[in-house]
Amino acid sequence: MSMRTSLRPRVEGEREDEILDSTVELVIELGYDRLTMDAVAKRARASKATLYRRWESKASLVIEALIRAKESPHIGDHDTGTLRGDLLSTFCGHEGINETATKVLGSVITALSTDPEFAELFREKFIAPKVAVTQAIYHRAQERGEIGADIDLEMIGPALAGILLHRTFILGIPPDDATIERVVDHVILPAVQHPTCAGQSGRNAASTSSQSTTKARKTS
Repeated sequence: MSMRTSLRPRVEGEREDEILDSTVELVIELGYDRLTMDAVAKRARASKATLYRRWESKASLVIEALIRAKESPHIGDHDTGTLRGDLLSTFCGHEGINETATKVLGSVITALSTDPEFAELFREKFIAPKVAVTQAIYHRAQERGEIGADIDLEMIGPALAGILLHRTFILGIPPDDATIERVVDHVILPAVQHPTCAGQSGRNAASTSSQSTTKARKTS
């Protein structure tokens, strides 16, 4: 490392947060495709050279902003003791899937098909951790015996977010906590607790219930 490089000031602390927040604001306003490092530098009152000392590309800056900025969605893992409670606690509220979160996602959606660098970073660093949170929720439900061990988590995991994003981007209906609760109660829970999706224990329980009903009819 040269003396000149080692003496470069680092972007960190509150200054870094200001740049990341400015980036998210501009992504929402302009969209990823129209966003430039110049625009971020102007909004954050920083030089473009300062940005490039910390982030090597627009993609890396935007991804870190999506992950860390205060205005970005920050889905955390909440263990409430039930599958329903976990889903509502995780996806409702200001840190869940709300109108701001969908604005952020909408602003970068086209870049997923036009910018390979951004798409790779987005899926690896932004989406993958959220998928892991969802998977952990369903794994805990399996351990509690709420749902069967053979539930297809690859399909059911994204279902809640998928429905909400479809309503937002296709139907033009922004998500709210009441809608999330409706989807959980009327779609997700009935799907994972249906006898055909409940694993061997669920099938056995359904079979036992059916046999009991048959015997009751015969004796009546």
